[in-house]
Amino acid sequence: MIENYLLEELITFAHEHTLAKTAVALNVTQPTITRGMQKLETMLNVHLFDRQPNRITLTPTGQLAAQEAELLLAQQRAFVTKIQNYAQSLVTLNAETTLPGPLALLSYLKKALPDTLQVNPALITINQITDHLINRQANFIFSNQEILTTDIESRFIGSENLVVHLQKFMYRANQLSITFEELQGMSFVVLSAIGIWKDIIQQAIPDAKFLYQPQRTAFTEITKYSDFPYFSTNFTALEREQRIDTNDNDNRVAIPISNDRAHMPIYVNYLVSNRQSLMPLFKQFEAAWPTTMKKWLFVK
Repeated sequence: MIENYLLEELITFAHEHTLAKTAVALNVTQPTITRGMQKLETMLNVHLFDRQPNRITLTPTGQLAAQEAELLLAQQRAFVTKIQNYAQSLVTLNAETTLPGPLALLSYLKKALPDTLQVNPALITINQITDHLINRQANFIFSNQEILTTDIESRFIGSENLVVHLQKFMYRANQLSITFEELQGMSFVVLSAIGIWKDIIQQAIPDAKFLYQPQRTAFTEITKYSDFPYFSTNFTALEREQRIDTNDNDNRVAIPISNDRAHMPIYVNYLVSNRQSLMPLFKQFEAAWPTTMKKWLFVK
């Protein structure tokens, strides 16, 4: 069995190109590196290094060995991470999301959910979903992507629907619904952390101006003391019930946006092997999902 430290020394030498730099990078002495490389050659029974006066380089075999060693150590680290995450999943549930809306749902339901549920407040990317589930970093992940593979499946939970808040004296404010096309050329104040909705509104209203606010307090102040239109979704009502920084004297009305792109299906992605244990939790999400206009249409 080849010890990992020997593989680490070989990989580091491949990157640093000298024994001296390798020793510094690994915080050991140069003779230690020399002995380690000799030991590795003896164990493999091959020449890994071309030794010249005052110079040592990797042979083609050494270069291949360094590449394979890097892959091997990466696999070992992935193995350790997966096992540790699995052990943790037996005592805790970990939830992630690619969208901000479900965070409001999880916060709203917090008292009714298991104490062992831990929610990652940072949004992940769609490309991370599969790895995070397979490596047991998350037990389930909310996204707008339906994934159906041998190991992973998705369950539709509900839709997130976009609403625009317009000053009540605008002629468009009397409509029961509105389209993105009718919002062309307007200026909006928008929270920065709105996930994929940022791309959707920018693409759907290309000539609009978006005044992005990274902090909710700043967003609330601007909407309170100005007439800038802003967006919300059916999750906003859940957030409003838990906040004290709301604007109850808002002189705007909320109008649903009718375009298909303003209605986003939300799925929960999970491992097929966990379906049975997670299903009661998913049914809780479905029961609490804010879907009716009564819950969200005219609130901020």
